[in-house]
Amino acid sequence: MALPEILNDRLSVPVVAAPMFILSHPPLVLAQCKAGVVGSFPALNARPAEQLDEWLAEISEELESFAAANPDRKVAPFAVNQIVHKSNNRLEADLALCVKHKVPVVITSLGAVEEVNQAIHSYGGIVLHDIIHDRHARNAIKRGADGLIAVAAGAGGHAGTLSPFALIQELRQWFDGPLLLSGSIANGGAVLGAQAMGADLAYIGSPFIATEEARATDGYKEAIVEGRAADIVYTSLFTGVHGNYLKSSIVNAGLDPANLPESDPSKMDFGSGGNSAAKAWKDIWGSGQGIGAIDHVFKTQELVDKLVAEYAAARERLAL
Repeated sequence: MALPEILNDRLSVPVVAAPMFILSHPPLVLAQCKAGVVGSFPALNARPAEQLDEWLAEISEELESFAAANPDRKVAPFAVNQIVHKSNNRLEADLALCVKHKVPVVITSLGAVEEVNQAIHSYGGIVLHDIIHDRHARNAIKRGADGLIAVAAGAGGHAGTLSPFALIQELRQWFDGPLLLSGSIANGGAVLGAQAMGADLAYIGSPFIATEEARATDGYKEAIVEGRAADIVYTSLFTGVHGNYLKSSIVNAGLDPANLPESDPSKMDFGSGGNSAAKAWKDIWGSGQGIGAIDHVFKTQELVDKLVAEYAAARERLAL
C-alpha cells in the first residue's frame, strides 16, 4: 500500500512514534521528526490548555526551518493525538487549534467521530485511528478515518489482547488503506516483521521513553532499561481502560500487582488516575512488553539510527 502523500518519502525508517501521556513534548517530538520518524504527542499533554497553541507553533516553525536548512535529510511530519471521548472536555478547543495550525497527522483514540475527521480533512490533514479489534476498525473507516493503528497485545499504555497476526490478517481482508501496527516493536527487525505481516508502518512507544529527550524521570527510564516482558501488568484499574504498566511502579505505589481490582469504566480518567489513589502515567508507568530489547538510555537520533541499521540488516538477511 502506498503511503499517503503527507508521509511519502519523508521517513528514514517506516516508523511513527506513539504519543505518550506526560512523556511526549516538543523536545522529543522535534528530535523524532528531525531523525526521520513521525513524532507525536497527546494534545492533553499541553497544560494549561492554552499551551497547546504555543507547542503547535513551536513545532511547526522549527520543523519548517530545519527542513529548509537540511534539504538532503528526511524530515518527518508530526502528529497530535486527540482523545475522542465524552470525558475529554478539551476536544473542541484542541481540535480548533489543530485546524488553525494545520497539523499534518491527527491520531484519534477512544471514539470515531465524523465531524472530527472532516475538520482535519478541511485543510488536507490525515486521520489515523487506533483500534484493538475489527469492529471498531470498520466503524472508524465508515466515519472517515484515513488509516488504522492496530494496537495488538503487548503494546504499552492502553492496549488490546489480540495477537498482531490475528488482528492484521482480519483487517487486511477488507482494508487496503494505511495500516500501522503497535505492540512490542522495539528494534528494526520487528519493524520489518510488521511490514511482512501486512502493516505499512510500525508504531513505537516504549523505546522512546528511554531517550534523553523524553519527559520521564530517571527512575522511569531506568525501569524501562532494566525491565523485561514479564515485568508488564495488564489492568484497567488506573484509567478505566485496560492497559500495560510496569510492575515495579505498581509495587512502589503500595499495590499488589497480582491482586488489582477492576475499575469502573464509567469513571474513565486519562490524566489523574481517578480509579486509584496512584496516578496513571505519573505514578504508574506505562510500558509495552518489548522493553527487553532496550539496554540503555539513548539520544533520540541514536535510537532512530539504531532502528535504521537494524531494519537494513534484517532486509539484507532476507535478501530484500
